[in-house]
Amino acid sequence: MIVAIASGKGGAGKTTVATNLARVAFAGGAPVHLCDCDVEKPNCHIFVKPVIDRHETVSLSVPKVSQLKCSACGQCAEICAFGAIVCIKNQVLTFPELCHGCTACRTVCPQDAITKSRREIGCLESGRAAGCEFSQGRLRIGEAMPVPIVREIKKLLDREKLSIVDTPPGTSCPMVIAVKDSDFVCLVTEPTPFGLNDLQLAVEVVRQLGLPLGVIINRSGIGNGRVRDYCRDQGLEILAEIPDDRRVAEAYSRGVMACEAIPEMKEIFLSLLAGITEKVNR
Repeated sequence: MIVAIASGKGGAGKTTVATNLARVAFAGGAPVHLCDCDVEKPNCHIFVKPVIDRHETVSLSVPKVSQLKCSACGQCAEICAFGAIVCIKNQVLTFPELCHGCTACRTVCPQDAITKSRREIGCLESGRAAGCEFSQGRLRIGEAMPVPIVREIKKLLDREKLSIVDTPPGTSCPMVIAVKDSDFVCLVTEPTPFGLNDLQLAVEVVRQLGLPLGVIINRSGIGNGRVRDYCRDQGLEILAEIPDDRRVAEAYSRGVMACEAIPEMKEIFLSLLAGITEKVNR
């Protein structure tokens, strides 16, 4: 099955949940694929310490205009929704950083003056981490479009394994693409006003996608009960509560997973894994 670990905000604890869940699942004998789709700032590798043996460049199709063939009719500029190609007087200019690779400009060009070029936007890295299969994407610094890389990573997922996806934070396109087609979505939140607000946004998105979901409360005990009240009112099951324990933060700062440093944390993640498996197999 494919389990997406998501949240409406950064820093809620997605990586903590994803890496610990993968570790206890593999220790229990399951074939596991941990996939870090937070391509703007992947950090699962800090904790699982993978050996990377495959590196693949991800590039995007961008237009290349032949000025000899171009008649400067402007049809390419009219159809481009992103301002990546413009017609100024008798010359067509392209802005590859704005291009989304839709190829509409090539389709409408009556002179066949636009050909395809490639622009590198990032990479995929794959390997193994303590027996688990591991994949992550990296967006090049300065690039603004993580979605193509997220799409490429998801092609590596296999439902014959337990695929755990650490998704980008927030509720915009990268998160939507990362959680899409998952068998279950775990929404990680904190019991704070910001945590509740962003949880509400994430719940709306996942429900629009028609995916089953549950909630994990990280740093439980630091705030009031409004997150629990919201979950009860919305009929959302709280799958697990991770206590606000200084030992977890200390282990995290050393790059050590909570399930390895604190025995009771291992039990929390084992229970979480059993709960998710039961819900998917219903």
